[in-house]
Amino acid sequence: MPPKKRSSGTPQKKETKANINNGSPDNIDNTALTTERHKDKEPEFVSLCEELQVTNPICDHAWRIWEKEIRSLDKAHMPYSNRQLWGACLFITGIELESTRLTFTEFQKVIGLSVMQVISLVKMMDVNVDTISPKVNTAVTRLENKYNVTLALYQRFVKTCDNIFGEPDKAKRKELLENGWTMFLLAKGTSLQMEDDLVISFQLLLCVLEFFSKHCSPSLLQSPYKSAVTSSTLSPPTRTSRRNQGKAKPRPPEMDMQLLETLCKEGDCNVDEVKNVYQTTFSAFLDSAGLSGPQGLPPMETLSKQYEELYYKNKDFDARLFLVDDETLSPDKTETTKVVMTPRKNQCGEDVTLPVPQTPIRAAMNSIQQLRVELTSASDQPSHNLQVYFKNCTVDPSEEITKRVEELGQVFSQKFAQAVGQRSEGLGRKRFNLGAQLYYKVMESMLKSEEKRLSVQNFSKLLNNATFHTSLLACAMEVVMATYVGNSLKNGAFGRGSGASDSVETDLCFPWILGVFQLHAFDFYKVIESFIKAEPTLKHDMMKHLEHCEHLIMENLAWRADSPLFDLLKQSCEEGAGEQAEPPATLNQPLHHNHTAADLYLSPVRPSRQPPAAEAEPPTPGTRQHRSNSLSLFYKKLYRMAYLRLKMLFSQLLTSHLELEPIIWTLLQHTLQNEYELMRDRHLDQLIMSAMYAICKVKNVDLRFKTIVTAYKELHNTNQETFKRVLIREGQHDSIIVFYNLVFMQKLKTNILQYSSPRPPPLSPIPHIPCSPYKNSPLRVPGSNNVYVSPLKSSRMSPGVMTPRSRILISIGESFGSSDKFQKINQMVSSTDWSLKRSLDGGSAPKPLKRLRFDTDGQDEADGSKSNSESALIQKLAEMSSTRTRIQEQKLKEESVKEHPEP
Repeated sequence: MPPKKRSSGTPQKKETKANINNGSPDNIDNTALTTERHKDKEPEFVSLCEELQVTNPICDHAWRIWEKEIRSLDKAHMPYSNRQLWGACLFITGIELESTRLTFTEFQKVIGLSVMQVISLVKMMDVNVDTISPKVNTAVTRLENKYNVTLALYQRFVKTCDNIFGEPDKAKRKELLENGWTMFLLAKGTSLQMEDDLVISFQLLLCVLEFFSKHCSPSLLQSPYKSAVTSSTLSPPTRTSRRNQGKAKPRPPEMDMQLLETLCKEGDCNVDEVKNVYQTTFSAFLDSAGLSGPQGLPPMETLSKQYEELYYKNKDFDARLFLVDDETLSPDKTETTKVVMTPRKNQCGEDVTLPVPQTPIRAAMNSIQQLRVELTSASDQPSHNLQVYFKNCTVDPSEEITKRVEELGQVFSQKFAQAVGQRSEGLGRKRFNLGAQLYYKVMESMLKSEEKRLSVQNFSKLLNNATFHTSLLACAMEVVMATYVGNSLKNGAFGRGSGASDSVETDLCFPWILGVFQLHAFDFYKVIESFIKAEPTLKHDMMKHLEHCEHLIMENLAWRADSPLFDLLKQSCEEGAGEQAEPPATLNQPLHHNHTAADLYLSPVRPSRQPPAAEAEPPTPGTRQHRSNSLSLFYKKLYRMAYLRLKMLFSQLLTSHLELEPIIWTLLQHTLQNEYELMRDRHLDQLIMSAMYAICKVKNVDLRFKTIVTAYKELHNTNQETFKRVLIREGQHDSIIVFYNLVFMQKLKTNILQYSSPRPPPLSPIPHIPCSPYKNSPLRVPGSNNVYVSPLKSSRMSPGVMTPRSRILISIGESFGSSDKFQKINQMVSSTDWSLKRSLDGGSAPKPLKRLRFDTDGQDEADGSKSNSESALIQKLAEMSSTRTRIQEQKLKEESVKEHPEP
């Protein structure tokens, strides 16, 4: 019933045979429901099964879910009838057994729930580890994503049609909306494999609107669309010579470029990309649908019939029902009232983030436009400065770099087309070109920084390192792809969880790019921090996205079986206990490092004396080497992230047993350091939950795994597959409980039991928790969800010296209502020269007369820790509020001293 990926097969009829997997719970007959067989069940449940046309296996399995999991739930917190709960059980089973006869909309009509109500109900029913399988969770999340995208597109479609068309009578307006929307749904469903890609779907919608506008009577159009169509009709169409008419291929429909440009301008959409979608995807659709001829608008009956075939084939929700405001497609009101924060310019030209209510489409278009503006002066070829760096190398890397970029560009375009639609290769090439521009721009910035740091110009080793270049290009492409995918409609921003093979997010989300470039996640990780520091124009949400990618790598992706991380760990262990990946004694030290991408890519072992970017001699055989820079830094970050994850889960479950936290952490740290093989093809959170359960067990604290899992699901950026599908042994997966009993406990039994003895092992130090290493990231003011303090980003127009007024920029996520409040803030900030100078010179700031009422007990957004830097900043804000009064008092005292000197 939920949307599936598009296939090229022929449309199925409404009544289709069920397809039950061999591994399904009920691998038996697929006959129609036999009521005599189900006398042991409630008659109303069996009656519902008949209405939904389910088979005997589905009826049996759904009833088992009801009996085992749902019947005993507290109905006070679930505002649904038994009929609706039974329907949800049948819905879950139908997905699990891949056996559904009705479409999703038909199912909704029977049980009387909207799309979002069904999704919410299924989530409520996920009460145990095995109630909702990862397969069902993936299907439901895809359904939610597709619904949200389609809703956003429909709202934009209606708004744009109101702007295009004048004031036709209701019947004519209804006809235009029905024809246009149905045609778009048909084009999207037959041309795009990923119907939850908001940007490409919107670009296709603009093509449909162009088609309808130019075929309408000009009297129906409003300005500027009317003038665009009128002027385009003045130019005569080109004609094919009579001699070649018999041999000529049918020409694709001609675009009305002026009309298309007008639509793109109104939609803040790049016209070149829309033109590419039109010439490839949309033209092919028109041809296949028989609409590419000179005839006028297609009849509604033709479009509706073709869409019906597609709708029944995919067992989908009927998106035409948006036109009649059908209750099955009613949106969640809380979702439609969200405010998207977007950077806007104030009158002084300074970057200030203000709350601007925006649709998801507008937010996505703004992000794309900002990226394009930042790359306006960049080229998809090496700049003159880069060519100089290349020529200074012992071995000139120019040819290899150019060849690699071209080859990866071809691979990317092909993989993009496979994911989006076979006619989208040209669109993929345009996105790759943007990534290549960013790649060369960041590379030049990195080399300039390395030259300044090391006073060398020969970077031959680095620039001839293929892994470095592939990783840098992949990071640039990830920025581009994440900008286009956007996070307006995604649960948990740009992707979630455990890196499962069947991603619940849009297919182009991270780590898709790693598979395209055949790049190990551990190698990609090495470039992230340097990339962020080398690109000062990177937006806050994109920095957060790359930081999230780093977390995904550390928690799961770097631990895949073929990862080079295991070779480094094995090498580290062979060097002896004194050369551990990261000694525990350093955990409580601040995370200070000056490693750059050059350090991390040149060699897995650290050269002892020579600069990392310079030419280094190979190590002498038999000599002992320092441990790997990349491994050491990776483990420092891993330990800190692991402790924070543990602390978040601990704070929900064991606040009455605070003495257990350092013990659980010691077991977890020991596991990551000495039993790292337990992480192979597994997830960090699986070890965290297992360590927590093990210590509670040995300390006789009553904490069940079900309770741990329930609390874990409430954490940010978690995936159900993490605890529902854990590797037990090769080819076998089971729940987190089975993993604990058969793997974790068996491996660590001796160590776990030590904590019950009178002489337990020494406790590991608690890691020092710094702020986010990505210094350009705005910090959230503690106790607030919408107040951020951001360092001023350098720009080409900014002065070289910061003024007291421009030194600190503060953005407050609420509407002030009137301009006089802004003026008061400006006056307050402009009067702080003296206090800021005192602070910068090391002098003690005067005690504030007032305190701004912020909650100083909040936590840092990046890592969950209390931030001293934020506390200092809040103190600074407090000082500002009374500076003018103090300055005036100081001046009065000085004047008084002058007038009445002491004897």
